[in-house]
Amino acid sequence: MTDLILQMRSISKSFPGVQALADVTLDVRRGQVHAVCGENGAGKSTLMKVLSGVYPHGSYSGDILLDGEPVEFKDINASEEHGIVIIHQELALVPFLSIAENIFLGNEHARAGVINWKETLRHAAELLRRVGLREDPRTRVADLGVGKQQLVEIAKALSKKVQLLILDEPTAALNDADSRKLLDLIGELRSHGITCIVISHKLAEVTRIADAITILRDGRTIETLRVGGADDVSERRIIRGMVGRDLDHRFPARTPRLGEVALAIENWTVHHPVDAHRKVVDNVSLQVRRGEIVGLAGLMGAGRTELAMSLFGRTYGRNVSGRVFKDGVEIHTRTVAEAVRHGIAYVTEDRKQYGLHLLDDISRNVTLAALGKVSKGPVISTPRQVLAAESFRLSMNIKAPSVHELAGRLSGGNQQKIVLSKWIFTDPEILILDEPTRGIDVGAKYEIYTIINSLAAEGKAVLVISSELPELLGLCDRIYALSAGRLTGEVSREDASQEKLMRYMTMVEG
Repeated sequence: MTDLILQMRSISKSFPGVQALADVTLDVRRGQVHAVCGENGAGKSTLMKVLSGVYPHGSYSGDILLDGEPVEFKDINASEEHGIVIIHQELALVPFLSIAENIFLGNEHARAGVINWKETLRHAAELLRRVGLREDPRTRVADLGVGKQQLVEIAKALSKKVQLLILDEPTAALNDADSRKLLDLIGELRSHGITCIVISHKLAEVTRIADAITILRDGRTIETLRVGGADDVSERRIIRGMVGRDLDHRFPARTPRLGEVALAIENWTVHHPVDAHRKVVDNVSLQVRRGEIVGLAGLMGAGRTELAMSLFGRTYGRNVSGRVFKDGVEIHTRTVAEAVRHGIAYVTEDRKQYGLHLLDDISRNVTLAALGKVSKGPVISTPRQVLAAESFRLSMNIKAPSVHELAGRLSGGNQQKIVLSKWIFTDPEILILDEPTRGIDVGAKYEIYTIINSLAAEGKAVLVISSELPELLGLCDRIYALSAGRLTGEVSREDASQEKLMRYMTMVEG
């Protein structure tokens, strides 16, 4: 049996107007963790969809060899029959079914059409133990956090006798603790002979877990680096391969010019939408000046997103109380329309569900929040829409053949630029950016940082929520920390450090 479990030879795949893959080669050794890195749009996810049968044989050119034998997958079921299982970045679980039901969905323990629930629960519990999840298999998936849902997906893969497990951005939505647990689990799967292919933008995680790293750029294989050998696998070296140049600075230079206080929040309190006695945001007060970038740090569940959503049209929570001031004058933001009218914009952390209409094109997505600017009376002017969107496509460097391209076909970084364009088109004075670079590569991050800096330079007030402390430290003029819904600290750029922020983020009392 060959040492290579997988060989992909001269794989090419195109979409209308886009060459997604061009003569890509990938060799994966048995029992190893093989990382695939590259900028958004480099072809990583497309290559994995070719491998897993999402894009069937015949829709691409090139050959796939598994254990030295050529294989042709007509669909995802065919690849799973060969032990190849893919876990996508957007988890494919049914929230209102139980863990056990999700694990065996389509692969039920049944005889003559009748499910054996005793066997189902027993086998599910056994799989959950393997992935280190101590939950009752009858628990609804909707009642689990994202980290635990990721483990359910892996348990589901193990139920299919997986030999080659593909994980697409497995830690993108996880906090540091859940990310460490997942990486430890991947290492454990490797020790049991399961080969893993991991797509990730988090280079520190890649260098920690991977045995080999293949770098793609513009749909082509650049190189494969072997970890633990003579190859240089530093983050700097990987970035150079991804973007074609050195990134000497992760954050663009900026000299802040601060103005008057644009946004002030006083004694903001938000209760949980279901449990009315639970305070999710507890008596928070903060302010942001014009031309200032202010960060909001906190662990998962600290109340950062809940604060932003409740401020922006009360789209989260109940019994919301407190006061909001813009330029020293009290305003009300009880609806989204009211918040937008006062010049507030909110870029959500979940661009696919809340930020974009994935089945609509770029032009309509960009103008969706300010249709009045592209209308003649009650009628939307398509030429005006196209002209406005084309201006953003060029200025934001959105990589798409035209503004008529569907948003869902673009890479994560380009989708994020569309969401930013949509809200910039409303001419906001205050921008709340929730995880603005989640799931995008270092090159695209630099472009997003440049856009954020330019918005601040125009005198806009910017509040950035991020789970990546280096991002907050490199981008922000001041940083607030939240813990359990309470404001626990405030630090300036000069005094900020990861250790100090983490201390505030884990405090119980403010």
